[in-house]
Amino acid sequence: MTTATTLTQARSMEPATLHVALELGQRTWKVGSALGFSHRPRERTVSGGDGAALLRELLHSKRRFGLPPDAPVVCGYEAGPEGFWLYRFLRAHGIECLVVDAASIEVNRKRRRAKTDRLDMRALLRLLLRYRFGERTVWRVVHVPDIAAEDRRHPHREFAALTEERTRVRNRIRGLLKTQGVALRKGTRWQTLGAWLETAPRWDGRCLEPRLRERLGRELQRLALLDAQRRAIQAAMVAELKALGASAGPAAMMQRLIALRGIGVQISRVLVMELFAWRDFTNRKQVGGCVGFDATPYQSGQSMREQGISKAGNVWVRRVLIQLAWAWVRAHPDSALTQWFRVRFATGGRQQRARGIVALARKLLIALWRYVHGGPVPVGASVGAADVYVLAAH
Repeated sequence: MTTATTLTQARSMEPATLHVALELGQRTWKVGSALGFSHRPRERTVSGGDGAALLRELLHSKRRFGLPPDAPVVCGYEAGPEGFWLYRFLRAHGIECLVVDAASIEVNRKRRRAKTDRLDMRALLRLLLRYRFGERTVWRVVHVPDIAAEDRRHPHREFAALTEERTRVRNRIRGLLKTQGVALRKGTRWQTLGAWLETAPRWDGRCLEPRLRERLGRELQRLALLDAQRRAIQAAMVAELKALGASAGPAAMMQRLIALRGIGVQISRVLVMELFAWRDFTNRKQVGGCVGFDATPYQSGQSMREQGISKAGNVWVRRVLIQLAWAWVRAHPDSALTQWFRVRFATGGRQQRARGIVALARKLLIALWRYVHGGPVPVGASVGAADVYVLAAH
């Protein structure tokens, strides 16, 4: 029979663990280490990005606290510009590492509070100790993808970045022409715009000034380069999917999604590579919370209101899901999800429809999560044979 005394003795027999908090800066890293709350922490500074110096400091900390060289170590740091290379570096040296969501860390709510790297490191160390001693809700730990899963995310993220840059260049061209009284219509053929600008009349009927035409020409060159890069990335994603075929893993998930009307290579890749292929969920709440679709109610005394979705999840997936929800309503008019949206929100105003499409996106995400893992097709959805050649234009 196991008693409380037996558990206490078992815990006391466990090897002491060194807890280390890292505050990562560009030039320096603040390193704080301690065994528990009753020990005075050791605080040191190492050069930023110097993994060997960090390992040496961990050995010094073990000697400082009287630990053997092979004593277990648990490190924690905030997710940020360093990415996950430090996590993999520490794991490769047998060190347990926790990457923490910075937005989940509690802070002082005073209007003005002292903030330095050293104070942040101390606060992070205290939270690490609380987390390790059983207070699991003190922060949220980031699920780190493996190297292959992280590498598969680059094509669609670059494609989205190029699309945003193309929009900025187009808006810049429109703005420059607008200052001269020239308005471009919707549906402008950007490929032939350069020849038209040579004789385009401004507000008084004269041609554009030479320096402005030169600047617009360089902007059009950037636009052509962005379009070429987008086409190359899109063709590469289609070629990769064709090469993988219907094999198991991410490719099979993408093929199942593409079989649904309204979902193409780009959307299916974002959903699979960002979420479905490497994250293990046990219920729908975890799925919605990972994308930031979980509710945030506010209740204090008699005051009660809903603040909307948290928006604390994967922004890439959330952005695509909102677009997919609108496309789902058009592509699957007889599906149960579309009928639910039309009954609840379609007859309302613009704001109500916008809220409803977010709710539809959450329901759609859960339905697709079940579908790609061998679940049933969403009720009423149209399924057909997918052709990646045709779907490349989506």
